[in-house]
Amino acid sequence: MFSRRHVGDKNEYVSDLWMVDADGRSAPTPFTNGGRDSQPRFSPDGRSVAFVRAREKEKPQIWLIAASGGEARVVTKFPEGSIRDFQWSPDGRHLAVAFRDQDEAWTEAARKAREAKGLSEPARVLDDWWYRLDGDGYFNAQRHRLFLVDVEGGEHRLLYDRDTLGDFSYAFSPDSRRLAITSNRDPKALIKPWMAELLLLDIAGGKLEALTGLPQGRKEQVAWSPNGRWLAFAGRTDGPDGTYGTENVQLLVCDWRHGHVRNLLAHTDYCLAAATLTDTGEVDFNARFEWAPDSKSLVVRLGWRGETHAGRLALDGKLVFLTKGPADHDLGNLSSSGRRAAFVRSTATRPPEVFVGELSRRRARLRAITDFNGAWVRKRTLQPIESRWITSADGVKVQVWAMYPPGHGPEPARAGARGGATVRRRRKRLPAVLEIHGGPHGQYGVGFFHEFQLLASSGFIVFFANPRGSKGYGREFCAAIQGAWGTVDWQDVQAVTAFMKDHPRVDALRLGVMGGSYGGYMTTWAIGHTHDFAAAITDRSVSNVVSLGATSDFVEEPDRYFPGNFWDRPETRWEQSPIKYLGNASTPTLIIHSEGDLRCNIEQAEQLFAALKLLDVETRFVRYPRSTSHGMSRGGPPDLRIHRLRQIVEWWEKHLKRR
Repeated sequence: MFSRRHVGDKNEYVSDLWMVDADGRSAPTPFTNGGRDSQPRFSPDGRSVAFVRAREKEKPQIWLIAASGGEARVVTKFPEGSIRDFQWSPDGRHLAVAFRDQDEAWTEAARKAREAKGLSEPARVLDDWWYRLDGDGYFNAQRHRLFLVDVEGGEHRLLYDRDTLGDFSYAFSPDSRRLAITSNRDPKALIKPWMAELLLLDIAGGKLEALTGLPQGRKEQVAWSPNGRWLAFAGRTDGPDGTYGTENVQLLVCDWRHGHVRNLLAHTDYCLAAATLTDTGEVDFNARFEWAPDSKSLVVRLGWRGETHAGRLALDGKLVFLTKGPADHDLGNLSSSGRRAAFVRSTATRPPEVFVGELSRRRARLRAITDFNGAWVRKRTLQPIESRWITSADGVKVQVWAMYPPGHGPEPARAGARGGATVRRRRKRLPAVLEIHGGPHGQYGVGFFHEFQLLASSGFIVFFANPRGSKGYGREFCAAIQGAWGTVDWQDVQAVTAFMKDHPRVDALRLGVMGGSYGGYMTTWAIGHTHDFAAAITDRSVSNVVSLGATSDFVEEPDRYFPGNFWDRPETRWEQSPIKYLGNASTPTLIIHSEGDLRCNIEQAEQLFAALKLLDVETRFVRYPRSTSHGMSRGGPPDLRIHRLRQIVEWWEKHLKRR
């Protein structure tokens, strides 16, 4: 069972549940047709499926349907609000649901009442700095709380509401009597994520206790072992850390009765939050892991050097990778026997599809069980990628990929007439675009990236890389730019640029640079520090690190990631702000930003646009409406995503192709 999301007939996304035989004996078939169905969860006995249906967009509920099909019935009776996620109790009698009420003044009923009286939208009266989140919008003082729902009657009761941000995780004990909860109850949880606790809640009596003896640090994604002995959670053991995560997120396991804690990844340099960035799905920085039925190991998702793989991690810390090759393997769940795992897999030339992996102790034998994108793929010429390692100025190795236009791939060497000497045929040099990823602590990689394919098919060689600051290359590589943007990361980008200029297929006079979020930061940094590029595109960018500190949805504690603060000690932030260096800029620049971006506020683009206009630099500003967010290129309205891509191609056509 899985949910499939696609674009419908009316410029909207349609999400329904689908069923497919894990043995691959039959084709996938639609299981629901609600149009807004997601998060399917089989009941413990396998007879029913619970799922979230947002028939009324503002009032989603959990529905139940027999696994054999039939009519679904609504289970929950929540008021207007948001269901973040839910879990079945192992005995099948209850659901634990993370639900957040809508602020009463902002309900649909309140809106209609105001409109009937000709009244204005209400003011937001805020006492807490956690009142908005990009992609989630404004929720004011409301928080997700944990409820217990009776599956038979649908009644719900509150279990837990003490998490400062409403950002807890939870898991039922195998006997259904307890819930383990990772939670941060500190009044300043937003800037002190390391104050998280691991709590045990007695469901019947309501007794809540915190486990002691655990290391201070983030705690997320808790999961109870099938034998009831162990609690696994993603976290850190290094105490205080900041908003931006440069330290490795590790997998910890504790014996909840006796307090013994093991860090299963302590001897490695892997990070559970090494997310691979694409434009075919929302970015997921959450850890993914599943207990094996025998409780002796876990299957985990790990990002490494641009790839994403599943590994089996034993309780003694021994790690064996189950998948291999240049692909993005996004881990789903394990079968009850532990012999199978579900994956969503993609490669540079293959959009995501559902796979089943037959698991042994040392490998997963994968088999595709969907082909939703096959017809689309077969009608197009999709380009593979070529991986290279280059050396930065101080000797650090940086991974770079190139994607060539159809028919213009690298020319293979061939034997010459003189004793087998290697010769190459002279071929036309092409314009090239350097794409810089966001984060900064994420990674580009080998998954399917539609935007890259579009640029390659339009005649541009696309280069993308993972400079220092990226995840997937170890803690030291990632932490190299903590509080020091525009230093060794810029040095690495310059090395990539030099590689492009020396490339035998590239016209060095027709180079472009682009990126989104932190990639937009580095693009804006580039136009103030070099004239190597004929044009630039900065998308949802950071131009002023000083004002970013006050306008982003995530507030950052002073002297934690960046030295100083944004009010009376802004010097370091200003030194790392691209806008400071725009006096050197002359590169034609396209600015793309969303008015609904709560991560990098629209004011970042407004400052950049005003400065470039005053400097007489050729500039275009494309503003998308408040209904879009920071992730507009991945999940925004379909027509606006198409508009954005056309703006990008037109800009490159104008500035990088000779007329």
